[in-house]
Amino acid sequence: MRPAISALMGAVRSQAPATSSLRCLASHAGGLPVEVHNESGSKRVVVTKDLPGERWLQILVQAGCRVEVSKIPDTILSNSQIKQLIGKKCDGVIGQLTEDWGAELFEALKQAGGQAYSNYAVGYNNVKVDEATKRGIPVGNTPGVLTETTAELAAALTFAAARRVVEADRFMRGGKYEGWLPTLFVGNLLQNKTVGIIGAGRIGAAYARMMVEGHKMNLIYFDPYPNKKLEEYITNYGQLLRHHGEPPVAVRRVDTMEEVLKESDVVSLHCNLDATTTHLINAARLKIMKPNAVLVNAARGQVVNEVDLVAHLKANPDFRCGLDVFEHEPAMAPGLADCPNAVIVPHIASASMWTRSGMATLAAANVAGIISGHGAWATPDSILPFIERPVESIPLAAPSIVNAKELKLKTSS
Repeated sequence: MRPAISALMGAVRSQAPATSSLRCLASHAGGLPVEVHNESGSKRVVVTKDLPGERWLQILVQAGCRVEVSKIPDTILSNSQIKQLIGKKCDGVIGQLTEDWGAELFEALKQAGGQAYSNYAVGYNNVKVDEATKRGIPVGNTPGVLTETTAELAAALTFAAARRVVEADRFMRGGKYEGWLPTLFVGNLLQNKTVGIIGAGRIGAAYARMMVEGHKMNLIYFDPYPNKKLEEYITNYGQLLRHHGEPPVAVRRVDTMEEVLKESDVVSLHCNLDATTTHLINAARLKIMKPNAVLVNAARGQVVNEVDLVAHLKANPDFRCGLDVFEHEPAMAPGLADCPNAVIVPHIASASMWTRSGMATLAAANVAGIISGHGAWATPDSILPFIERPVESIPLAAPSIVNAKELKLKTSS
């Protein structure tokens, strides 16, 4: 385990008890149920969903905030509900990636005197950042704590699909097992095969290392920008294997995504979502892949044309996929749930306690930092000081503000 991750896990364990020790009371905001922490706080912060741990709450309370956590039972809040929670006075909001943060909500926040918004997510496709910028509202996100957790889930989906774990589990629970058979749920061995990744950023590189180191897979990847650090790492690992008398692994960056799809036994998607990556995986590209390949998506649902994927799964029973995200989430394309060769989980790639608690800490620090008059953290790629240090010693800054440059925010270090 790398030192940074070990430190992060220790910090989260120490700051995330099962129940909060901070006093709270039940109340209402705009007629909607909320849980209030630090009732006498001078700055009002609305949190649209319960968040794990309590470190995030300690940060906001230390900044003098009255924190109101929505207790509305609906899984996804409507704009109308969020505006009711914001009310006539609100200094900041921590919201969710399932919410539509555009002109309507940012205008409501601005009219209430709002100074900051943070998404409880590293991605912010649900946020129209330009609408916040027009109104002078900084927008925060939560990078740097999802890398290994998301990569692990992608690896879990890979093996669950390749080895038909979910199919076998359902078979057992259905009382169908009558004894061992040579042909029962035969899947794919991935050892010494080829793993392909599309997008070699932090998460893609972490996933690649897991598959290469753990299973001696060769790596082929497509990314507009070479990841020289990843290439050097795998090359050195290959030399280590050769030194011990084992076949070395290889790494290769290719010029087209089609090369990755054609050569890989497993393809894992780790690209950003934009106009160029929407429906990146479609019927034509699925046909390029090996008939018994595994496709994994823990990136963004819209990267895959889900209707095309369902058709491909039905026509090619040896082809398998593992999905954590969906094109029209929370809905799935018709027929996907009926495909036994699909492993589907409900957007849980970041769902480890240390990651979800760390995300809450960063979201709270974003809001607390801005409404306390501090600047944006000068090195948003290095957020461990906000996670590791005692709450009273965290940097006086907002760790990650995506529109800091546009708003000309001062920087703090």
